[in-house]
Amino acid sequence: MSDQFRVMTVCTGNICRSPMAEVVLRERFEAAGLGDRVVVDSTGISGEEHGNPIDPRARAVLAEHGHVVDGTHRARQVRPSDVVSHDLVLAMTSQHARALRRLTDGTPEGVPNGRVRMYRSFDPAAPTVAPGSPEHVLDIADPWYGGPEDFEVCLAEVEAAADGVVEHVRAELAARA
Repeated sequence: MSDQFRVMTVCTGNICRSPMAEVVLRERFEAAGLGDRVVVDSTGISGEEHGNPIDPRARAVLAEHGHVVDGTHRARQVRPSDVVSHDLVLAMTSQHARALRRLTDGTPEGVPNGRVRMYRSFDPAAPTVAPGSPEHVLDIADPWYGGPEDFEVCLAEVEAAADGVVEHVRAELAARA
C-alpha cells in the first residue's frame, strides 16, 4: 500500500463542484502539513465535459475567496479503477454516490464500505444522516444552472466540510502508522 492517501472528489461534469473541492482540499491539506502525504484529484460521473477546464464562474468565486487555481485542470470521467485506487471518494450528491458504488459492482476489487462518502457528511453543521436514511439531504447543488450566488453557496458548502475531511484523513493516516 502506498504511503500517500488518495482523495477524489466527484460531481457530474468535473468542471464546477468537484474541481472547487479539489482546490480547497489541496490547500487545506497543505496548511495542515499533510500536502506531501495526501493526493487530491477530481472526476465527473459524465464524460460530456471531457477535456474542458474548470468553469470560469467556479474559477472566479475561488479567486474571490483567495483560492489559487493553477489552470491545469481538465475534466475527466471517473473509471472503476479510480474508485478502487482511491482511499476516499467524495460524492457531491447522493446520485453521484450511487453511481460510484454501482460503477464498481462486479469488479474483483469492489469498494470497501466507507470508501465512497458524501462530501458534506464531513460538515459538522450539515444534517445527520442515519444509516439507511436518504443521503440526498447532503447534496451540494450544481451551481452550473444558476448565477454567481449559486457558486458562492457551493463554495461555502465545500469549505464548511473541508476541515472535517482533513481531520478524517489525518486519523486514517495515524491508524496506518
